[in-house]
Amino acid sequence: MKNNGLLKFILVASLILNFTVLATAAYLYTRQAGYWVSPFGATMKKDRFLFEELSLRPDQRAAMRGRAIPFRAEIDRRRQEIAAKQKSLVALLRADRPDQQAIDAAIAEISGMQEQMQRMITSHMLEEKALLDRDQQQRFLDLIENAMGGGSHAGCPPTQVR
Repeated sequence: MKNNGLLKFILVASLILNFTVLATAAYLYTRQAGYWVSPFGATMKKDRFLFEELSLRPDQRAAMRGRAIPFRAEIDRRRQEIAAKQKSLVALLRADRPDQQAIDAAIAEISGMQEQMQRMITSHMLEEKALLDRDQQQRFLDLIENAMGGGSHAGCPPTQVR
């Protein structure tokens, strides 16, 4: 009979633990779902844009927002493609006899995708910069520089420029 009471206690404790883990996971998922990582590594709310920290005229804000929304979607799509290629690379590394040529090809493909995305980001930055006056351009580039310094990419720690 004592074993029956102990089993009930273990079952209740297990249920409480499982519920707590599920509730925590749900909370973290919903909290994370409201955020986006900018191309510069800064985490911000999905409905916010880096350029909104500038003193923009309404027409500038509308033009920049109109360009930023599809750009953000495209960057997210490309990040997912790169992540999938990185998973494929890890699968190649897990093989009992890793194929060095296939690994090198996967690395080259990932590097090419990252380079293409960086070029796309740079082009977008130049397009957005062109919508601003001279003073706003400097503040825009300062915001980007600060965002790049505060974020980290692909496991690289933020660097300190001295």
